[in-house]
Amino acid sequence: MKKTVIIVVGLLLCAAAVTVIGQKKVLSPKEERREVREKRRAERIANYEKFMDSLVLSRDYMFFPNSMQQLPGGMIRSIYADYFFFGVFVDHVEVHLPTERGITQYVEMLNFDSMSVRDYRAARVQWGWSVSFNISDGNTLYHADFAVSTATGETVLTLLTPDVTMRYIGWLWNKRVNDPWYRRMD
Repeated sequence: MKKTVIIVVGLLLCAAAVTVIGQKKVLSPKEERREVREKRRAERIANYEKFMDSLVLSRDYMFFPNSMQQLPGGMIRSIYADYFFFGVFVDHVEVHLPTERGITQYVEMLNFDSMSVRDYRAARVQWGWSVSFNISDGNTLYHADFAVSTATGETVLTLLTPDVTMRYIGWLWNKRVNDPWYRRMD
């Protein structure tokens, strides 16, 4: 008799568990909207990460800085002009960036195009992409190192020149200046 009662109680508990598992949770309208927003947000984030991945892999993008700093320990300066950029293209690199020199924070320009791109490496890391390569302007060698966040799009360019090391913070864009869809940002 005890065995029968234990078996019946066990079967009832199993049946109750199956019906609870099989039921769909009834959501209030507020909870339903929250779930929809979370799904859309996750989808937007995934699409943006795919966009950033394809942009870096295309090797055809422009970097627009919004701040610069001489390393180590230089003053951070804002950059408001969109005519400063670092263009990485399939066959060449265009460098049009301000730099600082010396204690007086004298600002000068790096302004050259280079067809000589060597040791190009793009590696997917946990937070995004790490891209590094060497470029030369005549006999002068430069090293560029990009750290691209696929979640936020923030890009940090560390540029080593013979005279100074500069850090620029900005974003990548896939439009060229002469592109008909190009718009000034001011």
